[in-house]
Order: sequence, then structure tokens, then C-alpha cells
Amino acid sequence: MIKIRLARLGAKKNPVYRVVVADSHNARNNGRPVATLGQYDPAKGIESLNVDVETAVEWLGKGAQPTDTIRSLFKKAGIMAKFEESKK
Repeated sequence: MIKIRLARLGAKKNPVYRVVVADSHNARNNGRPVATLGQYDPAKGIESLNVDVETAVEWLGKGAQPTDTIRSLFKKAGIMAKFEESKK
């Protein structure tokens, strides 16, 4: 199954995450991602979410399942609403 999830980067106790499309059977950081959509810095809040919206909506349309955290971030950023619009 293809998932949209976070891959951890950054220093110890100072994480930065990449938003990636990856096979759910691969390890979080060891598996090669299918695509990289953007990045997220939780220390700076939702404003730091930099995602290519068109590509994210395209992957959601192809059936990629967002994790719970990604779904929450996408709702706050309005990406899930754009995906719902594109389905109509």
C-alpha cells in the first residue's frame, strides 16, 4: 500500500520532517520514497508546512493513503478540501 507519511530528518531533539510518498512496507527512513512532496518543521508550526499541493492532490487521487498526522496537517493547510473538490 502506498502511504503519504513523514520521514524524520534533523538533529537530535530538533526534528524536521519530509512529507514523502512511500510503500508502507518500507522502513520510515531506510526505504526509498516514491516521491517527495515537501517538508514540515513542527517547531515552527503549521506555517512551516511546505507541500506541492497539486502533486499531493494527484497522489491522493491515485489512492495514496495519508497517515493520521498527515491527514491532520493537510486538513489544517486546506489540501484535503482541494482534494474533495477535485473528486467532484
